[in-house]
Amino acid sequence: MTSSSLTKSALQDIIQWDIENWSRCLPFWEKHIDHSQPKKVLALGEREGGISLYFALNGHDVICSDYNPLPESTVHLHQKYKVADRVSYQALDMKAINLPDESVDIVVFKSVLGALSNTEDQEKALKEIHRVLKKDGIFLFAENLEGSKLHKYLRNKFVKWGKRWRYIKTREMLDWGDAFADKKTETHGVVGLFGRSENQRRKFAGLDRFLTPITPQNWRYILFGAMKK
Repeated sequence: MTSSSLTKSALQDIIQWDIENWSRCLPFWEKHIDHSQPKKVLALGEREGGISLYFALNGHDVICSDYNPLPESTVHLHQKYKVADRVSYQALDMKAINLPDESVDIVVFKSVLGALSNTEDQEKALKEIHRVLKKDGIFLFAENLEGSKLHKYLRNKFVKWGKRWRYIKTREMLDWGDAFADKKTETHGVVGLFGRSENQRRKFAGLDRFLTPITPQNWRYILFGAMKK
């Protein structure tokens, strides 16, 4: 079930917030993965379980993980879509992943790395992801970028975790992933996150379809990536 065939409600359950802009990660990832054969997927930072849902719907076996034990609502989401038999649940620290070397085919996360709050731990997480991936495995991500001065100001003023979250730069992510054999990235979004409701964010995302190609990359606030080991 690729992104183009998802229902509106399924896409909402997978992406959850700023759906129009962040859902662009799915067709980007689909250029780099093969859904025709089941794979072992590790999904990190999955408190709500949305990205795990996407991979389970595509027939993969998923380890749905978060730093803290996952809430019952995450299990209920997967039961709702009848994919709970493809999902297992673990509390994992992405800086020290409790899995063997070269044990998974895909590692994936969405909007997680900034929660680590400092560059040292963010780099540790990338090294751990590389370690647990099999040879030729794929690391997929969608992460918040630092963005423009306006993004920084508004996050500090209006986002309750804005000062704790350590927003990254594209160059940092590429440097931390230096051990990967192949790296592809794409940036998107300028004004979408300024919406105070999902309806507003959807309207602003319409503007972003035109603004993203004509604005400097350092104005954009989402980084999509695929790195092959």
